[in-house]
Amino acid sequence: MANEASKSWTGNIHLGAQVDIDVVLKQLCKAFNSSPFFHHNGMTMRVVDGQIEAYIEMQPFMIGNVAFQILHGGVAATILDSIGGITAMGELYRKATPDDLPETIKKVSRLATVDMRVDYLAPGRGQFFTARAETLRLGRKGCTMRMTLVNDEGKQIATAIASYAY
Repeated sequence: MANEASKSWTGNIHLGAQVDIDVVLKQLCKAFNSSPFFHHNGMTMRVVDGQIEAYIEMQPFMIGNVAFQILHGGVAATILDSIGGITAMGELYRKATPDDLPETIKKVSRLATVDMRVDYLAPGRGQFFTARAETLRLGRKGCTMRMTLVNDEGKQIATAIASYAY
């Protein structure tokens, strides 16, 4: 089951082969982008400069504060959690060797958010928003990620730190 699921997430990585990280990152984005929830909300993952980035355009249904016309905090948290998880998956593959690839595939298929803290830094105003993540710690059973959401002017809207288990 995990091997079948990994095929759709990774572009059919062959066990014992060296991981082509560019292919894996694009396949992770493709898998996330096929999510009905992401599609419904217009959120996409893409590879920019060798890193996965989340992108979403402001839509009327995403407004949380009607008086000020700003992005709902739940939308911001969703983007941050999603970019943290997909970036963690990419980092697991990035450090994988051909010998530990089967274990890496299992970790990626089990990866789940354990805890997340979001700090809202500024009102969510903008035509579109992008988010990126960085790895703070990548361990044997889990990882810690830091994520940042910015608007179309490059202004930081929110940051988060999350723990993921695998």
